[in-house]
Amino acid sequence: MVKIDEQSCMGCGACTDACKQSILYLDGGVCKVSDQSKCQGCGDCQSVCPADVIQIL
Repeated sequence: MVKIDEQSCMGCGACTDACKQSILYLDGGVCKVSDQSKCQGCGDCQSVCPADVIQIL
């Protein structure tokens, strides 16, 4: 499961590019999760986030 601190998200899109499952998207300059059930927990999105606002639970 992916948890995003939406208040601190910079909206850079690095995580959306890194997500192999394509479940992350930008909405109004903030990263959102479209379908938690498809998350593989790989951590690729977390590792590229420059603001360190993504957690894999």
